Amino acid sequence: MTRTKATAVGFIAVLLWALLALFTVGSAPTPPLMLNALCFTVGGTLGVIWAIATGEWRALRNIPLRIYLFGTVGLFGYHILYFSALRLAPAAEAGLIAYLWPLLIVLMSGLLPGESLRTGHLLGACLGFLGAALIIGGGGLGFNPTHLPGYGLALACAFTWSSYSILSRRLGDIPTVSVVVFCLATAALSTGLHLLLEDTIWPTDTLTWASVFALGLGPVGLAFYVWDVGVKRGDIQLLGTASYAAPLLSTIVLVLAGFAEPTLHLGAAALLITGGAVLAARASLKSS
Repeated sequence: MTRTKATAVGFIAVLLWALLALFTVGSAPTPPLMLNALCFTVGGTLGVIWAIATGEWRALRNIPLRIYLFGTVGLFGYHILYFSALRLAPAAEAGLIAYLWPLLIVLMSGLLPGESLRTGHLLGACLGFLGAALIIGGGGLGFNPTHLPGYGLALACAFTWSSYSILSRRLGDIPTVSVVVFCLATAALSTGLHLLLEDTIWPTDTLTWASVFALGLGPVGLAFYVWDVGVKRGDIQLLGTASYAAPLLSTIVLVLAGFAEPTLHLGAAALLITGGAVLAARASLKSS
């Protein structure tokens, strides 16, 4: 697979993640750990079918245990933080903070060997975090301290996924089929913790079940396999550039679905976070 094709494959994940917030809201009131377990069971099963159909499963025996641990922690950590954030704060606002990860990927990739941070990277970071600050401050609508835990989890979520993506780049020789084990292990870990820490609340209607399965098939399923191809074989800084579309697309989808109000401060935050990622990505392209 060429570098250009791998980059295009990776961008499919960005399009799928634009639906992550919508389906997460639709899955309520399923608790976060239980939702993690259900979604990754679907996503892992999808991967098993692909691995058997292509014969890729044979490569699993040669992958070190530390790789499986790394991938499981990354997927489990990101999604438990994300699902919890959207249960504790407004979906559009928490989702925008979580979508600082494209900007963080570009910034962190500037710290990789042979790369460097430029003025555009730093200005982009300032714009992105200004957008996050606008959300937390309420955009002049009044500070709401009850949403702070959700916003904090969303920020931790952004750092978790950007760190996972950058570190995955350093594991480029590990086959994508390893993601199957990451998904199944995440499902098992989430199930155990759910039984210990949460009350079981099953989806109660067709819409909720459809949201759970849609999460497992797309944003929490296929997305990880194509993203793995992109960050390992494609242009990771170009993917960081293309990923700026994620926060804007996600916000538009929530507004169109009626789960968020098209307020001025929400639009301004979306543009600041998106613009910050674009500015940082342009700096990367100029330095390449």
